[in-house]
Amino acid sequence: MVNWQSFSGYLQLRRRDVVILGLALVVILILPLLFTRLPLELNQFPASWDIHLREPILDFQKWTIRNRLTHPLFTLFFDPVSDGIDLFIRALEDVLLWLPWPVVILTTFLLGQRAGGLRVALFSGFGLLFMGMIGLWDEGMQTLALMGVSVMICLLIGIPLGIIAARSDKFEAALRPLLDAMQTMPAFVYLIPVLLFFGIARVPSVVATVIYALPPAIRLTNLGIRRVAPNTVEAARAFGSTVWQTLIKVQLPLAMPTIIAGVNQTIMMAFGIVVIAALIGAGGLGREVLVALQKQAVGQGFIAGMAIVFMAIILDRISHGFSQPESQRQRNGFHLLPNQLDRFALVRGLERGLARLFDGCYRLSVGLAAGLARLAQPLVRLVSDQETAEGTPAFFRRHAFLVGSILLLTLLLLIHGLGQPFGEEFPKGWVVALNQPLDVALDWMRDNLYRIGDTSFGTGPLSDFLLIYTLNPIRSFLHDWLPWPLLILGIGLLAHAVGGWRLALFSTAAFFCLGLLGLWEDSMNTLSQVIVAVLLTILIAIPLGIMAARSDTFEAFLRPILDTLQTIPFFVYLIPVIILFNVGRIPGIMASVLYALPPGIRLTNLGIRQVSAETLEAAHAFGSTARQTLFKVQLPLALPAIAVGVNQMIMMVLAMVVVAGLVGGGGLGLLAVKGLANPQRDLGVGLEAGLAIVLMAMVLDRLTQTWAKNRQIQGYHS
Repeated sequence: MVNWQSFSGYLQLRRRDVVILGLALVVILILPLLFTRLPLELNQFPASWDIHLREPILDFQKWTIRNRLTHPLFTLFFDPVSDGIDLFIRALEDVLLWLPWPVVILTTFLLGQRAGGLRVALFSGFGLLFMGMIGLWDEGMQTLALMGVSVMICLLIGIPLGIIAARSDKFEAALRPLLDAMQTMPAFVYLIPVLLFFGIARVPSVVATVIYALPPAIRLTNLGIRRVAPNTVEAARAFGSTVWQTLIKVQLPLAMPTIIAGVNQTIMMAFGIVVIAALIGAGGLGREVLVALQKQAVGQGFIAGMAIVFMAIILDRISHGFSQPESQRQRNGFHLLPNQLDRFALVRGLERGLARLFDGCYRLSVGLAAGLARLAQPLVRLVSDQETAEGTPAFFRRHAFLVGSILLLTLLLLIHGLGQPFGEEFPKGWVVALNQPLDVALDWMRDNLYRIGDTSFGTGPLSDFLLIYTLNPIRSFLHDWLPWPLLILGIGLLAHAVGGWRLALFSTAAFFCLGLLGLWEDSMNTLSQVIVAVLLTILIAIPLGIMAARSDTFEAFLRPILDTLQTIPFFVYLIPVIILFNVGRIPGIMASVLYALPPGIRLTNLGIRQVSAETLEAAHAFGSTARQTLFKVQLPLALPAIAVGVNQMIMMVLAMVVVAGLVGGGGLGLLAVKGLANPQRDLGVGLEAGLAIVLMAMVLDRLTQTWAKNRQIQGYHS
C-alpha cells in the first residue's frame, strides 16, 4: 500500500501543491474524454487565429534590402560596425595563415606548458598537428580567427560591464534579467535576427557569438570582484588608495582567477556557436561538418568533427589552466604520467629524464633573459630596478619562461623572414587521407550495430522502440488527442503549483502565443522530443551520479569522459548518432542525451557527496541499511542539487533538439534551419520558429528553476 504522506514528504511538496497537481492531472487526463463528445474542434489550434508574424518580418526584410545602402541606420551604425569586425577578422586570419605552422604549434605547446604542464602542452601540440595531418589547417585557422575576434569583443564589453555591476547593486539588478534571457535562449536562435542587420557570412556569426557568450564574462567578473574580502578593500582605502587604485591594484588582481574562469566559459560558449554559424556562411571547420552532413559523407564529417573536438579541448585546457592559481600551475611542472604510476622504475626514469630536459630548457631561458637584460639595461631599469646576485634583473628571472619563449619564437620568425621561408602552409606530403578507411569502418558499424546478429538488440531496435512506444505516442497525445485549451490550462496549473500566479500567467500566455504564431503542431513535435530526451537523460544521469557518489574509482573513471562530453560543441554530436541511427527524430534525441548527461551526473554526485558525515553516521546508528540511507537520507537531502541538474538538462536538451533539425528532427528546429539556409524566402518562418523556441525555453527554464529554488529553500529549513 502506498504511503501518500511519505511520498509527498519525499518530494518535499506542500499539501496545496499536491491538490493542485492532482487537479492538473484530472484536467489533462479525464476532461479530454468530454471534449471528444462535443462538436467543437479543439484538438488543433484554430488556423484563423494565426497572427502571421512572418509577413511583417518579410516586409521589414525587404525594407532593409532596399535601404541598406542609403538609410543612416545602416550607413552610420551597422555598416561601420560590420566593416570593422570584418577587417579585424581578416587581419587576424591573415596573420594566422601567414605564421609558419611550426611557430603556431610551438606557441600552443608553450602556452599549454605554462597553463597546465607537460600533459596539456603535448596534447595541445598534437591536436594542432592532427588538424594539419588531416588537411584542415587553413579551416582550423579560420575558425580560430573567428573565435579570437568574438572572444576579444566579449571581453572588451563584458569585463567593464562586470566591474560596473560589482560597484552598483542597481545596475546589477537591472542587468540580471537581460543576462538571464540571453542565457536562456538556445544558441541557434541568435543567428536568425542578426541576418536582418548584418547579412550573411562571418560578421553576423561574430555578432551572434558575442551576444551568446557575453553573460559569463559579465557574471564572473562581477562575482570575482564582489568576493574580494571587505577587510582587504578597507585596508587599501585606509592606506590612502583612491577608488580607482583600489580597483586596479587590489580588487582586480584578487578577482583574476574568477575572471579568467569567466574567460574560459566565454571561450567554450563562443566556440559552440561559431561552429554552428557555418549555416550562414561563416566557413572554417563548421562548414566542413555541415557539408558532410548535407552530403551524408559520414567519414569526412567525422574527421572534421575530430578536428573541432581537438581545438575545443585545447582552448578549454589552456584557458582553464590559466584560471588556476600561480602556485597550482607551478606544481604541474613537467610531470607527464599520473602519480599512481610512479611506483614503476621505468616511469620514474622517464619522468627524471623529462625533468632534466626541461630544467635545461629553463636554464637556457634564464640565460637568454640575462643576455637580453644586459643588452637593454636602460629599458630594464624602467621595468624593475632590482637585480639578483647574478646580475640578472628580478623581472627577467621571475618571467624567464615567458622571455625565453618569446625569444625562441622571435628567432624562428627571423629565420623565416630573413632566410629561406619555411612552413607557411602545412606540408601536403604529411596529409593522411582518412576518409576511405573511416568510411569502411563506419559502414561496418552501421551494418553490424544497427542489429546485432539475429537478436533484437542494436541501435535499430532501440530506435524503433523509442519511436513507436515513446515518441509517437507522446506527440499524438499532445497534438491529436489532448485539446489545446486543456494543455494550456494544465501548464498554468503546474506553474501555479510551482511558483504562484505570476508564473502561471506567464506560462499560459507563452504557450498560447505558440498557437498564435501558427506553430502549435511543430511546437508539440519539439516538446515531445524534449520530454523523451529529458526522461532518457534522467534515467541515465541519476543512477550514474549515484554510482559515482558511492565509488571514488567510478567517479575517477567518469571524470575524463564527462570533461570531454562537456567540451565538445553540440554541433559535433550529430555525427556519431547519424552513424548509428541514420536520420530522423531519434538521432536528435540521442545527441541531446549525450550533450545533457554531464550536468545531471555531476550535480547528482555533488549533492550526495555534500550530505554531512554526521547525518550518515546517525542514520547508520539507527540501523539503516545502505539502501535505506540512500533513499531516505541522501537522495532527499541531495534533491536541491539534483533539481538544479534537471534544470540544466532540460535547457541543454532543448538547445540540442533544435539543432537536430539538421538531421531530420522536424519541429521548430527544422523551420529554424530553413530560415537560416534560405533567408530570402524563409527568414520570416525561421524567426517565428526562433521566437517559439525562446518562449518554450523560458517557460521550461522558469518552471524548473523555481522548482529547484523551492527545493533549496526547503532543504535549508530542514
